[in-house]
Amino acid sequence: MTYTYSLKTHNREEMIDITSYIQESVENSKIEEGILIVYVPHTTAAVTINENADPSVRKDITNFLKNKIPKSKEYSHLESNADSHIKSTLVGPSLTLIIENGKLLLGTWQGIYFCEFDGPRNRNFIVKIIEG
Repeated sequence: MTYTYSLKTHNREEMIDITSYIQESVENSKIEEGILIVYVPHTTAAVTINENADPSVRKDITNFLKNKIPKSKEYSHLESNADSHIKSTLVGPSLTLIIENGKLLLGTWQGIYFCEFDGPRNRNFIVKIIEG
């Protein structure tokens, strides 16, 4: 089963909690055991798992990446978003998760985040569920 979701980002760099979308996919699939893949089909966005209890963690991650990979650095890429490409490469375009007993296996404090590095934009992410 494949689900495609759309979202609108509002800032150049932000992390948007998409955990509820992923959980909705699991519930709609009615699959008890399997694997779930989240994929971001963009070269300046990514997906990650991290703490969802304290929103300052998202801010810390975004600020760290901004400081280590600044937009203002001289890059060869002419579109002035090379920093966004580098950030998405480091964070990654996909995740693989486990479905057990009809539920997504996440740690107590974990959430799934869409990472925007070149917004604001209209974006998509794809969820593929494989039973077994």
